[in-house]
Amino acid sequence: MVAGVVLVLTIGVRNPKAPAEPPPVQPALAIPQQRPQAGAESPRAGLAAPVDRPAVSDQAELDAWAARVAGKTHIPARVVSAYGRAEMWMQRQKPSCHLSWATLAGIGRVEAERGKFDLSAIRPDGRMVMPVVGPPLDGSPGVPAVHDTDGGKLDGDKSWDHLIGPLQFPPATWKKYQERANGDGGTPDPQNIDDTAFTAARYLCSGGDDLGTPAGWWRAVLFYNSAVTYGQDVFSAADAYAEASVAP
Repeated sequence: MVAGVVLVLTIGVRNPKAPAEPPPVQPALAIPQQRPQAGAESPRAGLAAPVDRPAVSDQAELDAWAARVAGKTHIPARVVSAYGRAEMWMQRQKPSCHLSWATLAGIGRVEAERGKFDLSAIRPDGRMVMPVVGPPLDGSPGVPAVHDTDGGKLDGDKSWDHLIGPLQFPPATWKKYQERANGDGGTPDPQNIDDTAFTAARYLCSGGDDLGTPAGWWRAVLFYNSAVTYGQDVFSAADAYAEASVAP
């Protein structure tokens, strides 16, 4: 008796238990450098985030919007979602501010470039894979001297303050404006992109300015960082992201 041999072809068949491959990382969007005078003009607003509905979950709408914007801007969708949620919440809480997510994205881009950290290194829950903590503010050349204000709780240093989180807050500023983004009553986390984006939005809108106007946008951004060159860098990135988000 001759035993039959059955050949099982597995080419193209995936193991259903195998982990899904991560999506390919897109190259960063090219940012044309613009150098407007402070107060002369404001960046364009990006594709508007969905309307916040306090009594109904709008997560599906936010996720769809974030996926679309991410595809246009090359910002990770999880990060775009945090910026969009901050815009949504501020539109309801302080509609006169007219904050666009693109301004938060511009700040995020500039801070990541200056701090040399990767904004895409983020967990699904919004926390950075590795905590982002800047160098000590110890009075070194070009660095202000800021003695410890948080007992080292946020930055791990009981001698000097450090800028913390992906949007680089001084601990004292974080403590003043911090807000939990998901409304669960938990402690705001500067290493969580949702919390830090919402806190940045609150900070930018705290002066009563209309960020839809050139004067208001510049006052708010220079309140975040007083260097005009910083504002110009944020302007360039915010305007490029806004333009890309509404492109066909």
